[in-house]
Amino acid sequence: MTFAAGDVVVLKSGGIAMTVIEVEDEEAVCLWTGEDGDLFRESIPMIALLAAHALDEDEDNAEEESKEESEEEDENEEAEAKEKATAA
Repeated sequence: MTFAAGDVVVLKSGGIAMTVIEVEDEEAVCLWTGEDGDLFRESIPMIALLAAHALDEDEDNAEEESKEESEEEDENEEAEAKEKATAA
């Protein structure tokens, strides 16, 4: 994946969001602030980075799948309750 200046990225292994400020060959120069507000700048191999919005989409998809599974379970429980009531 390639990035451009202004993209927000994170390490594939997790961590804080970083802003790409420059791209050099196969590395992205990134800026981020630490917990104490210190500004950091580092060149990071692009292979180690993901677009930050990709993680947000993954989380949204996981939440949606969980919601759908819960709805299916509720529907199954309702159907079972109707069957029991009809059989009684």
